[in-house]
Amino acid sequence: MVEIKAIVLRAAGINCDTETEYALELAGASAQRVHVNRLIEDKAALEKYQIMVFPGGFSYGDDVAAGKILANQIIHHLYEPIQKFIEDGKLVLGICNGFQVLVKAGILPGGDKERAAENTESTEKNQLSRIGSQSVTITYNDSGKFEDRWVYLSPQTEKRIFIESGRQIYLPVAHAEGKVVAKDTTTLETLKSEGHVAFKYVDESGKEGDYPVNPNGSADSIAGLTDTTGRVLGLMPHPERFVRPTQHPRWSRLKNRQDGDGMTIFSNAVRFIKENF
Repeated sequence: MVEIKAIVLRAAGINCDTETEYALELAGASAQRVHVNRLIEDKAALEKYQIMVFPGGFSYGDDVAAGKILANQIIHHLYEPIQKFIEDGKLVLGICNGFQVLVKAGILPGGDKERAAENTESTEKNQLSRIGSQSVTITYNDSGKFEDRWVYLSPQTEKRIFIESGRQIYLPVAHAEGKVVAKDTTTLETLKSEGHVAFKYVDESGKEGDYPVNPNGSADSIAGLTDTTGRVLGLMPHPERFVRPTQHPRWSRLKNRQDGDGMTIFSNAVRFIKENF
């Protein structure tokens, strides 16, 4: 049996790496926390992993903008090895600050390379994003404050590697800059029509709504995005913070719960690697 190895990328200000490592271990992976500087020094080290996670926190104090400095490190030092990592069929997950990093590095939502190749005259038209460019950003919450609450998420895409189709999940958010915004209406429609919207914020009955159902004012209630392959997922809520039933705010009222909703993300990732490597 292939040993499933996961790398959890650290940087100054990241504060959810230990919980993320624990969640991956619970799912059956062998996880290791690695500082981004160590990976920059030895880019080939990435080859021994099958899952890469950008965890939550406040990388570099969120100076300039949330996730921007770490995103710049990725663009200038690690974009090619990470791109190869994805092209090799491996998985990338970005949680909260990690989602911000993936978006600001141009890794998410990602472009359709095959479709772009068919029309080389208009690369901009055929790719949602490229290295260092953005068609989407994540900015300040409409509430103007840090939002720390639990939210319901409804899966939206057929790209089901990380996601369990039809399963609404309940996870906590903790961010001041979580509002997903597309650069224009055309881009937003492309995100929806091509299955890039991974999760939407909904209420307990599965319906979209205003604040606090949508805690940050994200366009079209977007809580997470995936690339064209489904192998790269970014989301603002924290799955690593709900992997045990007792982490639920109403845990004492839950019956027959074996694990928390966040485990579905990590378990599906490990299952995919087991079945494909």
